Amino acid sequence: MFTINVDKECGCFKRSAYDNNMTFESKDDALLQARLMESHMNQKFCQKHLFTLSEDGQNFNIEVSMKPQEASAGGCCGGGHCS
Repeated sequence: MFTINVDKECGCFKRSAYDNNMTFESKDDALLQARLMESHMNQKFCQKHLFTLSEDGQNFNIEVSMKPQEASAGGCCGGGHCS
């Protein structure tokens, strides 16, 4: 069995049609689904998180991390030290 695990279920994931810890008989099927999930989550979710796929034996893990903040048009990074 091959499993897709999402390490942290953010609100967007909980509201989506996806299930955590989905299992597949075929590695190819699991990999295809994991790649589709990663792509969809990075493109369609709220853009607060970055989703990264990794493989660990029979497990495909989608890690969730905060997206780095982009600098604003004024060049300030938002760290509070520019003003």
